[in-house]
Amino acid sequence: MRIESPAFEPEGPIPPEHTCDGKDVSPPLAWTDPPASTASFALICDDPDAPAGTWVHWVLWNIPPVERRLAKGIARTAELTGGARQGTNDFRRLGYGGPCPPSGTHRYFFRLFALDATLNLSAGATRKELERAMSGHVLGQAELMGKYRRP
Repeated sequence: MRIESPAFEPEGPIPPEHTCDGKDVSPPLAWTDPPASTASFALICDDPDAPAGTWVHWVLWNIPPVERRLAKGIARTAELTGGARQGTNDFRRLGYGGPCPPSGTHRYFFRLFALDATLNLSAGATRKELERAMSGHVLGQAELMGKYRRP
């Protein structure tokens, strides 16, 4: 399985539009080659370089198995068309919260998980709750890392 974004190259800079210094909209993402028995996808975006420890920027699950992309600027709503649900990030908001490092260059990992089930998890759940619900259901994983340094 592979994940990429037309907005930035792997290990490249994330454009300001997708950060707190711009419009703070989620970047477009696309993926290929999931396992044949995938029943849903989940996505976690985090920053392991945050001063207080890994900072969660986006938690999303129950993405339908027929999907192969997320458009730019996903609405910050609990539920999306098609049944996907968004969780609470470490900004204490639903949906995507873009890079906003206090200093230095930080890495942002977009991890996509192919799951053998849809998850019975309420919208607004945290990363830890999502990880518990995904346990034993992960068929495959793909990762895209981008970097950001505030001007």
